[in-house]
Amino acid sequence: MALFKKFLQKICNDDGSKDFKDGSAKFGTVKADPNFNAQNDAAKLKKAIETKGVDEATIVEVIAQRSNAQRQQIKAAYQQSTGNPLADALKKVLKSDFEEVVLAMLMTPPEYDAFEMKRAVKGLGTKEAVLIEILGTRSNEEITAMKNTFKEVYGKVLEEQIKGEVSGDLETTLLALCKATRSEDCKIDDGLAKSDAKALFEAGENRVGTVCSVLIDVLTSRSEAQLCKIFQYYGKYSKEGLAKALESELHGNFEDCLMTLVKGALNKPAYFAERLHLAMKGLGTNTDTLTRIIVSRSEIDLLKIMQEYKRMYGKSLQEDILKETSGDYEKIMMTLCGTP
Repeated sequence: MALFKKFLQKICNDDGSKDFKDGSAKFGTVKADPNFNAQNDAAKLKKAIETKGVDEATIVEVIAQRSNAQRQQIKAAYQQSTGNPLADALKKVLKSDFEEVVLAMLMTPPEYDAFEMKRAVKGLGTKEAVLIEILGTRSNEEITAMKNTFKEVYGKVLEEQIKGEVSGDLETTLLALCKATRSEDCKIDDGLAKSDAKALFEAGENRVGTVCSVLIDVLTSRSEAQLCKIFQYYGKYSKEGLAKALESELHGNFEDCLMTLVKGALNKPAYFAERLHLAMKGLGTNTDTLTRIIVSRSEIDLLKIMQEYKRMYGKSLQEDILKETSGDYEKIMMTLCGTP
């Protein structure tokens, strides 16, 4: 698992600690417009919507080049001036993937996460990968906000929805993450890291049959900085490392879930870069994944994700987006990547 080793070398310092500045908003591609005027933007959108054939270029310009907080003000201004919700007006004139991304950007981050979680458990077949991606990469504060919004908007408790859709070790892991009690302390407990590394080895590689409860407990409760140190100590017990051990011992969605926690701790932007690459690899593009990651990370760490994408795949994220998308959807995706 060469990629895993690269993660470790790149993101962990000599003492195994993690550079927590990586997730700061300064690495977002979308910034607040310094000359922002909500009323003016609302008027621009009204004119764009009412123009014969729809003025998609103006919609891209306004929606994709304002911060989420500013978009919320535009929504309020539009509602006040027209008496109608902006999202409803846009739904009537837009379509397909372009409509999806515009509507996604009008939601607050907790609303969008809740929307994606609801969509993942709705109808036939559960999209476990979406549940894993969101719960495995969000902070405690983000998970709590998303759960509260889920209850407000859909009238249901997220945990109950998950229980009805998944089972076994995957259910246990997702519900543990739902508690939003994971340590976020940057300080490293060296002694605990050593004992956790040994416990992980004893629960997996060093026995017949894996004690999944130990893996779940450590990976869902320790901070990302602490996990980096644990992975470092794990190397003293195992030549292959934890990632290879998880691949050997586990399978399916449960393996994907634990690997998300491992990769997210080591290098979250690289994890998202890999998800984006897989969404565009082969026949057909998974625009749901493409939209969700680019929209949700655009004000957080999309610049970092783009850097990792280039490092990992030898070409820019924009190159692949241009190859895999078209029309107004392509234009808004490129604008969100900072290339209008």
